[in-house]
Amino acid sequence: MPMALWAQTPNIAVISQSEVSVGEQFKIAFEANADGKKFTAPNFNGFTVVGGPFNSTSSSVQIVNGSMSRTVKNTYSYVLRAEREGEFTIGPASMVVDGETVQSQPFKITVVPGNASSGSGNQGAQQGGGQTQQTQQNVTDPQVSGQDLFLKVIPSKRSAYVGEPVVLTYKLYTRVPVSQLSVSKMPSYGGFWMKEANDNPNNGQLRQSSEVINGIEYTTAEVQKVVLIPQKAGKLTIEPMSIECVAQIVTQRNPQRSNDPFDVFFNDPFFSRSYTNVQKKIETPTLTFEAKSLPENGKPASFAGAVGNYNFSASMDVDEVSTNEAITLTVTVSGSGNIELINPPAPVFPPDFEVYDPKIVSSVEASTQGMSGTKKAEYLIIPRRAGNFNIAPLEFSYFNPAKGQYVTLSSSAMNIKVNKGAGSEYNEGGVFANNQESIKYLGSDIRHIKTGESKLRPINSFFFGSLPYFIILAILLMIFLVALVLVKKRRQFKQDVVLVRNRQATKVAKGRLKNAYSYLKAKDQNHFYEEMSQALWGYISDKLGIERSVLSMDSAKEAMVGKGVDETLANQFVDTLNTCEFARFAPGDAASKMEGLYEQGLDMIMKVEKSI
Repeated sequence: MPMALWAQTPNIAVISQSEVSVGEQFKIAFEANADGKKFTAPNFNGFTVVGGPFNSTSSSVQIVNGSMSRTVKNTYSYVLRAEREGEFTIGPASMVVDGETVQSQPFKITVVPGNASSGSGNQGAQQGGGQTQQTQQNVTDPQVSGQDLFLKVIPSKRSAYVGEPVVLTYKLYTRVPVSQLSVSKMPSYGGFWMKEANDNPNNGQLRQSSEVINGIEYTTAEVQKVVLIPQKAGKLTIEPMSIECVAQIVTQRNPQRSNDPFDVFFNDPFFSRSYTNVQKKIETPTLTFEAKSLPENGKPASFAGAVGNYNFSASMDVDEVSTNEAITLTVTVSGSGNIELINPPAPVFPPDFEVYDPKIVSSVEASTQGMSGTKKAEYLIIPRRAGNFNIAPLEFSYFNPAKGQYVTLSSSAMNIKVNKGAGSEYNEGGVFANNQESIKYLGSDIRHIKTGESKLRPINSFFFGSLPYFIILAILLMIFLVALVLVKKRRQFKQDVVLVRNRQATKVAKGRLKNAYSYLKAKDQNHFYEEMSQALWGYISDKLGIERSVLSMDSAKEAMVGKGVDETLANQFVDTLNTCEFARFAPGDAASKMEGLYEQGLDMIMKVEKSI
């Protein structure tokens, strides 16, 4: 049987009420009778967008006298709220079909005072040729269940000794694309000492992976990882962490019942999908933790609270010096545990040594394994008398939770031989010095009588009004003038920096897009989305002269409109940023998503560049 497809002229119809009341919410839909891409919504001036866009697609096939025709319908719906009285015109929506741009006709909506009746009789549709029709579309309410998106707190252990580090991992599990993650409530850690782990290799980017729970595959992301050290025994409670995010979910249009066998295929959910953004707040459950007391049995006298697994040493840089020469003694503790909270033991020095306060040097890291590193105490000591001196061995004790017992480590005894220095004398009763320099070295309370010639000046001789006074005054004035010139030049330089950033914005963005394209070819998703995001945000920051720290999607749109960019184009640019945020978590073909996002980002930068 010969078959042929009947062609249709592509057009976009507007379906909406023509009259609404102030404060009323109503739906406006843009219905295209062809497959297209790059749908662009019009400006809704005078109205507030409550929801949308909700996208749905349907298709049907008819066979008449051996000829087959296919009808396609793409609908983009918005829920609007009327804000004030008047007559408003909804501008044309546009879509690219087969390389050509198709637009809808402008649509007028009259807003009357509140409580006005505006039933279905006021609904109308404008086709490309001016015809009208009525339609009804049912879209299920968007919901995100607890199985689709949730937050977990995973402790490395549920019970530990006082002073034993515990690692908490806050992990996001999702089956839907999410973006704009922000922590709305940080948990409280009463009874714990806390330090955030710093083992993230992605420079602040969330570490992502896949995980299967009860046969369901989730995309996971580590939101935060902290190291906790319990400070007291008993039941300790960790309050929940709350996170706010935007979830992009798929809704489905209810299929129409039909006896046509082709409708069974084209009413498949794949052809009836629409996407919507849902603000979602999730939080972890309250976590109860048990902190155990350290055992009293076998606790050494030298124990000072160290818990973990450690090494210990003490050494001097030299063992033979002359009087008044410095020696450095270093006490080192290294290993894993609560090393951040402990101090190396202090030596007992002979009374003939002058000892300065120790310099504490720490190199401690908090990671997935807990806390580890090294802590050193460096003592500067100066022997004031000659002789042979001994420093008793040092003891360092710690509790090893893995073995459940205390461990004591000892250093070796340190012997110091001090020779008589040049120009100094001593006896058994004290320290003596035969010159002024030696006395000055011992303290500042003894001074020799001042010797030598004294400078005299005439009576009634004053510095004010003298020649040196005016010379110094002139120098200060010159310094002020030079500083004033430097400040002006600095201000001009800052202005020039903004101008240079503006001129270099496109070049820098293209460089990042080039890097993104190389990651696209290599199918490196993480680096690709990072470069795309940096290209878009960096371009708009440099072009508009706005610091990245104060940029948001709303402020970017407002700044672009303020620079003369068409509001529709500004909305498209913001939509591209939003798409870039969602794409990393979005399901589907990764290569297709990356390629589409690359073309969209390049197109937006070129359009904004022409507008500005």
